[in-house]
Parts: sequence; structure tokens; C-alpha cells
Amino acid sequence: MGLEKEKAETSVIMDEDLFNRSIEPILTKKEKLYSTEPDRDPNDINSHLKVEFEDIIAEPSSTHSFDSVWIWSHAVFELLKFIFYRLLTTLLAIPMAFVAGIVFGLLSCVHIWVVMPLVHSCMMALPSIQVIWASLMDMFVGPFFHSIGRVFSSVNVKTVQN
Repeated sequence: MGLEKEKAETSVIMDEDLFNRSIEPILTKKEKLYSTEPDRDPNDINSHLKVEFEDIIAEPSSTHSFDSVWIWSHAVFELLKFIFYRLLTTLLAIPMAFVAGIVFGLLSCVHIWVVMPLVHSCMMALPSIQVIWASLMDMFVGPFFHSIGRVFSSVNVKTVQN
């Protein structure tokens, strides 16, 4: 535990090519020392929920509260948002995932095994139904409206101003 009298010599030796290039390629070659969190919203579905303190509370430049009040209110906002989100997700996430799994499983099953076969059956039957429908329109509805048109074609309307 005394004074150390030895001197350590330090030197930096750089390769000539690395020294002449910009720093950007060197940084991209380095491995990441920390792991990034996975993106839990890769499709940006909930981009409207990125609410910050400044989005909710804003003081115009003409009126300001004390700096300590502003700092503490910001801290309380962030803390309560964090705590309540964690608390509510702890209580509701698993039951809601359970319900959503049942609902989407049921919807998928109904769509695959009921809706699509019915749609394809109707699409297969439509050409013959179209022929029958066109015949019915030509036999009944067309002549009816044609005769109504002839009746009203002989009506003359005159307007008289007093």
C-alpha cells in the first residue's frame, strides 16, 4: 500500500485502412453489447397509444408553474401510467388472451367450415338462378312497368301562374 513508482506505457496502434475510413463502417462491424427488446407491435397497430406527458399536460409560455411542480407532476404521471398499465395487464392480459383466443378460434372455424362453403355453393348455383331471375323479370316485372310507363306517358302537366 505504498506509492507505485512504475509507469505503464500506453499506445494505440491502428491499421492504416481503418484509420482512413469513416467511423460508420467500424461501428456497424461491432457486435451489439446489449440486447434490444423485441418489437411487440411490429405492424404499428397501437401507434395512437403512444401518449407522453407533454401530449396531455401543456403549459403555454405565458403561464408556468414552479419547476419542481412540473417535474414532480411529470414523474407522478409516468409512474402511475407505468404502475397501472402493469397492474391492469397483470390482472387482465391472460383472461383477455383466453377470451380472444376462443373468439378468434370460433370465428376462424365458422368462417372456414360454414361461411366459405355456403359462399362457394351460392356462387355455383348463381348462374342458374340468374337465368331464372332474368326470365321472371322479363315475364312479369318488365311488362308491368312498360304498361305503367304508357299510362303515364299520356299525362300532360301544365303549370299556371296567378
